[in-house]
Amino acid sequence: MLTARATYIGGPTVLLDIGGFQLLTDPTLDPAGTDYPTAVYTLRKMEAPALSAAELPALDAVLLSHDHHFDNLDRAGRLLVERAPVVFTTTVGAERLGGNALGLAPWTSRMLGAPGEALRLTGTPARHGPVGGDRGPVTGFLITDANAPEAPATPAIYVSGDTVWYDELESIAKKVDVRVALLFGGAARVREVGPAHLTMTADEMVTAARAFPDAVIVPLHYAGWAHFSEGRTEIEAAFEAAHLSSRLLWLPPGRATELT
Repeated sequence: MLTARATYIGGPTVLLDIGGFQLLTDPTLDPAGTDYPTAVYTLRKMEAPALSAAELPALDAVLLSHDHHFDNLDRAGRLLVERAPVVFTTTVGAERLGGNALGLAPWTSRMLGAPGEALRLTGTPARHGPVGGDRGPVTGFLITDANAPEAPATPAIYVSGDTVWYDELESIAKKVDVRVALLFGGAARVREVGPAHLTMTADEMVTAARAFPDAVIVPLHYAGWAHFSEGRTEIEAAFEAAHLSSRLLWLPPGRATELT
């Protein structure tokens, strides 16, 4: 299993040091109090990032679940993405971003690094809301050792991206041995687009934990934005009720934490 550390920056943004590779998920680096008006709704950022763009190390790649929502790619994050060596994202997102962006369809893979010392990054299914009411294409990611065989026994780190739990995610457990699952929770709800949750609820995170029985569960995207309807309290209560509290790993902001 690859050695891995994570530094929580805020919302969906975490710095991953995996086998020496520096990866950043969904960059949200604007200050607290920033508003993001659209034609339909306004998102509001409530918490400042634990690290600024200037405090980040040199990155090897950005893992961007999608490019079209400010709570996954804000203004400062977009500037960082433009300078990143490579950005892995959805196929339509890569077309919009251009340049250094590479699209990953579900179950397609790209290598990061040189032969003999590389990561395999694989796109996973994701659905950003209910059937028929999702908020556009998103992707999750599996991170594995490129030198390991592609088989169900391959240990993997899973980054869910913005998704609810649904049947297709169960296929992930059949393809790899997930040892760390970074799950985007918060049960995001935007009143103007409907009452449905657009990211995992606390109960759905419990379902994910059961689907990945050997995985450490790392909550992300549960705080820092006004449209989250659930937070740490609800997640802890759901895991306690399911007798799975020992599986949770909370990342302290701005401090590297061992994952494996």
